[in-house]
Amino acid sequence: MKLHLSTQSNYKIQKDIRITGSKSESNRLLLLQALYPTIEISNVSNSDDAQVMAKGLGISNGEVDIHHAGTAMRFLTAYFASQEGKEVVLTGSKRMTERPIKVLVEALQDLGADISYVNQEGYPPIKITGKTLVKDKVSLPANISSQYISALLLIAPSLENGIELELVGKITSVPYIKMTLALLSQIGVNSSFNGNIVKVAPKKEVGKTALVVESDWSSASYFYSIVAMGKVGTEVSLSAYKKDSLQGDSVLSEIYTSFGVSTTYKENTVILKKEEENKNNKVTFDLSNAPDIAQTIAVTCFGLGVACHLTGLHTLKIKETDRLEALKAELSKLGAQISVTDKTLTLEASGTINNEVAIDTYNDHRMAMAFAPLALKTSILINDAEVVSKSYPDFWKDMETLEINVKNI
Repeated sequence: MKLHLSTQSNYKIQKDIRITGSKSESNRLLLLQALYPTIEISNVSNSDDAQVMAKGLGISNGEVDIHHAGTAMRFLTAYFASQEGKEVVLTGSKRMTERPIKVLVEALQDLGADISYVNQEGYPPIKITGKTLVKDKVSLPANISSQYISALLLIAPSLENGIELELVGKITSVPYIKMTLALLSQIGVNSSFNGNIVKVAPKKEVGKTALVVESDWSSASYFYSIVAMGKVGTEVSLSAYKKDSLQGDSVLSEIYTSFGVSTTYKENTVILKKEEENKNNKVTFDLSNAPDIAQTIAVTCFGLGVACHLTGLHTLKIKETDRLEALKAELSKLGAQISVTDKTLTLEASGTINNEVAIDTYNDHRMAMAFAPLALKTSILINDAEVVSKSYPDFWKDMETLEINVKNI
């Protein structure tokens, strides 16, 4: 599906949008619910990833295909490794078979897990024969994706002795680790995170517990971008959100003040408003704790003619695509002067944007959604636009609600 996007040149609007539950929170809680069926969850994400995760958790034997869902690959690897009597082959899309899993597999093997590689060592597909894991001490490199770390922490309370996890080196993506520990706390699991040591105590049973998934802050980023590129007075209300969010991407509320956007919290809603025209010629952000919003910020800067230097992006090279190279390729089509390394992105200020450019999405939902707000600045085409269903199936419908012209061509 190819979409053509455009808007009126004097875009200024006030609308309310309700966003599906956080994919990150949903997948964590779905795994915990599989371990402790007394947990009830509401506002679960309607994303492809959450549906794949839920389906995978319901399989006991045979093949489990998680398609493009990286979170599901990491979480289900740990889950099945700890489930005695279950035997599965965990696989996914072609891109998934190129994304490394060795660090997590070796950590689980250190705990006593029975996991082997079907094809290439270090990569899916992997064969898992579930076992009762009794060892409780393990280490991981601290600078890897937090999903490897969270995968171990999520199964920890179901293990006989819990887990003591040592993170070796400088820790990145701390908010996602804290999110996992906070969700464990909500079901009564004791844990500690001191220095580079994370401990999670065992818990045999959880009483009946009802949990509500907060809406996704990563998805909110695209509305911040739209408001930033709109005229002064543009306002969008998003629900359901809370000020004391567990999600690292909630740092958006601070970052987008650099582009004249204010954030007001009212009950379960955040109100984004363009208060003033952008006054910055260049911005610099360290996104070590929120790498998923890098694409949105880079496109926002390009749309506003602002130079930017983004750091802390080392995990982006092993996502659905190499997001740094993908950003460089697509922004260059639009006329950007951009350079990337394995962990940084530098964009020069530009006053011109090429018109009617077709953006390739590389099977990456965030590429499609990050570039959509540029419709406020120029007519743009999005190739393979259906990829947004991975995390935000209603995205294009919500764009139309904001009076962005979305035409299927």
